[in-house]
Amino acid sequence: MRVDDFDFDLPNELIALRPARPRDAARLLVVRPGASPELDDRGVLDLPRLLEPGDALVFNDTRVIPAQLEGTRTRGAATARIGATLHLRAGADRWWAFVRPAKKLVVGDRVRFGEGAADTACLLGHLDATVAEKRDSGEVLLVFDLAGPDLDAAIAGVGHIPLPPYIAAKRGEDAQDREDYQTIFAAKDGAVAAPTAGLHFTPRLLEALDARGIERHLVTLHVGAGTFLPVKAQDTQDHKMHAEWGEVSAETATALQAVRARGNKVVSVGTTSLRILESAAQGAKGLAPFRGETSIFITPGYRFRAIDALMTNFHLPRSTLFMLVSALSGLGTMRRAYDHAVSEKYRFYSYGDASLLFPESPS
Repeated sequence: MRVDDFDFDLPNELIALRPARPRDAARLLVVRPGASPELDDRGVLDLPRLLEPGDALVFNDTRVIPAQLEGTRTRGAATARIGATLHLRAGADRWWAFVRPAKKLVVGDRVRFGEGAADTACLLGHLDATVAEKRDSGEVLLVFDLAGPDLDAAIAGVGHIPLPPYIAAKRGEDAQDREDYQTIFAAKDGAVAAPTAGLHFTPRLLEALDARGIERHLVTLHVGAGTFLPVKAQDTQDHKMHAEWGEVSAETATALQAVRARGNKVVSVGTTSLRILESAAQGAKGLAPFRGETSIFITPGYRFRAIDALMTNFHLPRSTLFMLVSALSGLGTMRRAYDHAVSEKYRFYSYGDASLLFPESPS
């Protein structure tokens, strides 16, 4: 399909720069293709009443790390400022990263990140790495002088939360973002972007879901910086997704199989949970345990095998995520839904409002 098919106009003022207060006060647009009404304006706190007892919500328990690093490349007497966004761990002492400007780095270069930082967890307030590999896409493999927990502590000391570009262009990261950009399920370090649909959940909402008899299950997908990258191809079949690491446990796979077997719905909270569940789907065999990398790319025509509905925020024009929601609920339906969201001044993107999407036809 043409990438232009997934374009739409969005007023700049609808981009949310801060989350709703409290988090569960965000709005929720319910989209039921072919129903009457097709679009229903609700609030996130209405979620328990929109689901049935025995349904299951699936959350991503990844935790965002301060993966944005700023440093200096040294090559003999010559130096250059370098920015790096870690996006995929490749070992105890190494990460793949998107760097800017990529042309300033070659294999063998040394880079010192965070020099002058006050935190002493990273020795003298800096973190050193060597460029071990470089790809045409601008990615580099950084091998750090520290490894394991020592490296994790150093990154925490010198790094910054990598706010999405559409927020970072308007304001800098601050201390509040370290709290706002984590879900209450965040437990496993490794993401460089938040699973933002999960940001809406609060203790009182979880209590209401429990009272309604809605199950909760956890999966892991360490969201990579590739989620921020624009689609440069003209046709969707020419776009290459970056790999992300994820896991669906045997316990979760079994529990979700049981949910669907009794006729209830599996509702993915966020496109990240959806992508790892669909990566673990085994067709007629159902859901299986999964652990490893996935680069699944979902566009219209995809047959969903693991989920029955999706709760997600509002996404960028021409993005892989708008393609995903169009695959689930239909491109025409999602165009109408987004037109409605714009006219009703819903708040967009990571800190914005949410939608609850049902499939265009049974999976």
